[in-house]
Amino acid sequence: MIGDQDERDRLSADVGAGEADGAGVVPAERAAEPAVLFSPVGAVVAPEIQDLIAQRRFREVRTALADLPAADIAEVIDELEPESVAVAFRLLPRDVAGDVFADLDNARQEALIEKLGAQRARTAIEALEPDDRARLLDELPTEVATRLMASLSPQSRRETLAILGYPAESVGRLMTPNYVRVRPDWTVARALDHVRRWGRTAETIDWIYVIDEKQRLIGDFQVSDLLFAEPDRSVREIMVERTVALECTADREDAVVLFAKYDRFALPVVDSRGTLLGIVTADDVADVAEYEATEDIHKLGGMGALAQPYLQTALAGMLRKRGPWLAILFLGQSMTVFILSGFENRLAQAVVLTLFIPLIIACGGNSGTQTASLIIRALALREIEPADWLRILRRELATGILLGCGLGAVGLLCVAAWSRLGIIETPHVGALTLAVTLAILGVVTWGTLLGATLPLLLQRLGLDPATSSSPMIATLMDASGMIIYFSIAVIVLHGTLL
Repeated sequence: MIGDQDERDRLSADVGAGEADGAGVVPAERAAEPAVLFSPVGAVVAPEIQDLIAQRRFREVRTALADLPAADIAEVIDELEPESVAVAFRLLPRDVAGDVFADLDNARQEALIEKLGAQRARTAIEALEPDDRARLLDELPTEVATRLMASLSPQSRRETLAILGYPAESVGRLMTPNYVRVRPDWTVARALDHVRRWGRTAETIDWIYVIDEKQRLIGDFQVSDLLFAEPDRSVREIMVERTVALECTADREDAVVLFAKYDRFALPVVDSRGTLLGIVTADDVADVAEYEATEDIHKLGGMGALAQPYLQTALAGMLRKRGPWLAILFLGQSMTVFILSGFENRLAQAVVLTLFIPLIIACGGNSGTQTASLIIRALALREIEPADWLRILRRELATGILLGCGLGAVGLLCVAAWSRLGIIETPHVGALTLAVTLAILGVVTWGTLLGATLPLLLQRLGLDPATSSSPMIATLMDASGMIIYFSIAVIVLHGTLL
C-alpha cells in the first residue's frame, strides 16, 4: 500500500498457481459483497482477506479492499493475523493508506511501523494530517519516535515539531496547519482561484479564513458564501468579522465546549496576538470528547483512567490503575471500625440499632453519589463554575431536605410495618421510629451537601472533579453517616433503649 509502486506491482503480479479461478480477476459476487455488509465489517471480511493472502492472490485482495471505506479497512486489518497485516497494508492505494493508518489504534500503528520498515513507515506517517502525525509520534516510544522524526521531510518535520511544542492536552496539539486563508481586499474571483489551487491540501474548505498583512485573523466565511457571491465583490464584503477562535494554549476541553456551543465543523486557532496558526476540526474534537468522557467514567468508578483500550491494557497496567484506588478506599472504609468501636457500649444496650445501619448508610451514599454525578457533569459541560458554590449549596440543601423527608417517611412506614410483623421486637417502637426517621433525614441531607461540595472544591484546587468518584463519596458517607445515625439515636433514645 504505502510502499513503492514497484513493490505493490510485484505483490500484485506474484499471483502464482493458486489463482486458477480467474487469473487475478475477482468474481462479481465476491467484489460486490463488501458493499452490502453491515458493521462489524472487519469480522466478516477479514477471514476472506486472510485466505486470499495465504493463497497469494494479492490482486484480489487489493480489489476487495478498494471497495471499502478507510474506517472499514482499518477494522479488517485489526482482525488479520499479524504476519498478514503488512502485506494487506502495502496493497492499499497510496491516497487511502494514510487514512487507514490514522484509523488504527496506537498499538497496531506501532507494530505496523516495525513491520513496514523505515522507508515505508515514513511514507505512511507523512500521509497523515499534521495533527494526527504529531499525536502518533507523541504516543510512540521515544526511540521509535526519534527515528521516524529524523526520517520525515523538512516540511513535515517543521509542521510536526510546531504542534509538539504545545502542552500535551492543549488545543495546539489538535490543530492542523492545512487550511485556506485569503486577504480582505481580494475579489471573490481571486479568492475562488486561490481555493481551487490550495483547497486540495486543506483538511477542510467548509470555512475560509481572512487574515491581514500581519497574519492576524480578522474574519471568516463559509465556502458557500464565496460560491454564490458576485465575482467582483471583495472578500471584506462577505466575511464575518467577529470570528470565534480557540487559543493555542487553551485546554482541549475548551474546544469541545465551543464546538458544541457554536455548532461549527472547524474553528481557527490563534496565539495571544491573534495570529492565525491553524484550525481544529470536528473529528479531532470528537476524539477528545470521547477520551475525556471515558476518563471521567473510569474515575467515577473509583479507578485511574486507562490509557489503552480495555483488551489492550496489560495485567500490570490494570493493577496499577485499580489497586491503589481500592487500597485508599479500603483505608477510608476502615474508619467505620473506629466509629463502631466508639459506640460499642451503646450498641450492646440496643442491638436493634444495628439492623438499620445498612439502610441508613445506603441512603446517604446513594444521595451523595447522585449529587456528585450531577455536579461533575455540569462542571464538565461548563453549566456551572466553582464561583456558583453558594447557589449550588442552597439548591442542594433544599433538595437534600426534601429528599430526606420523603425517604424518612418511607423509613417510618417500614419500621411500623416490621414492628407489626414481629421482625422488630421492642417496647419503644415510637422512639426507635423517630430516631431512624431523623437519621435518614440527616444522612440524606449531609450526603447531598457532601456530593455537591467535594467536586466544587477539587475544581477550585485545580484537580479533576471526577476524582470525587462514587466509591469515594460512598466511603466518606459510611463513616460520617454512622456518626450522624448513632448521635441522633443516643439523643432520641436516651432514657428508653439507651
